[in-house]
Amino acid sequence: MINKARIVRIIDAKWEKPTIRSLFFLDDESSKAKPGQFLMIWIPGIDEVPMSVSSTNPPGITIKRVGEATEALSHLNKGDEIGIKGPFGNGFTITGKKALVIGGGVGIASLLPLIRLLAEEGKEATVIIGAKTKEELLFETEIMEQVGRDHLITCTDDGSAGLRKMASDQAAEMIEKNDYDQVYTCGPEKMMYKIFEVAENSNIPLQAALERYMKCGFGLCGSCCIGSFLVCKDGPVLTSQNLKEVLEEFGKLRRTPSGELEKI
Repeated sequence: MINKARIVRIIDAKWEKPTIRSLFFLDDESSKAKPGQFLMIWIPGIDEVPMSVSSTNPPGITIKRVGEATEALSHLNKGDEIGIKGPFGNGFTITGKKALVIGGGVGIASLLPLIRLLAEEGKEATVIIGAKTKEELLFETEIMEQVGRDHLITCTDDGSAGLRKMASDQAAEMIEKNDYDQVYTCGPEKMMYKIFEVAENSNIPLQAALERYMKCGFGLCGSCCIGSFLVCKDGPVLTSQNLKEVLEEFGKLRRTPSGELEKI
């Protein structure tokens, strides 16, 4: 059962960037994950945290060090063991023929399986990767192999690589000038909200992978709610129609571990 932890052994580990590391393991259930789904990862003696699936062959996760659990995960190596539950949640649905994919920071990891699937199905996809600096830009080579150099745009806040601009600003320009029929995004929620607004104004459907504080991962505790939706069960991927129902919170508010609302 997916709600019972499976102990798996890490078969490979690599630093993608100085603060970002990918771990790979063998697990039949995780290899069946749909793009956008997530796993609950148990680090013995530390914590259990949700992590997006960034690879399915072999299964893998990509971690940015931001707290005790991710710090511990980043120090694991080949041969170490972790516990896994899942995959959980609703992933991305491929529709249309011409897609724009926007990933901010480590959010591009959740989009990598989607980009691969779009390529496999012969869809035309253009990808925007955004990061604060060159040292945080992820998976450029892997994505270029799938979509080609002309369909990959990189943006950095400090101009150390690619365009010196926000990924959301670049997305807005491209949405207004092109005839995309689907937008996919994952990253900082304020970025995704801006992209959602532009897509709505252009009548283009959008799918966004959200992140919220999670305890259980499969809809029991309610800690990850946004409006009437549970991000772990109804998401992480929500559609434009879903997001229009939670505009009071989307891009503005999230819940703390104690359940209180705070500004994003």
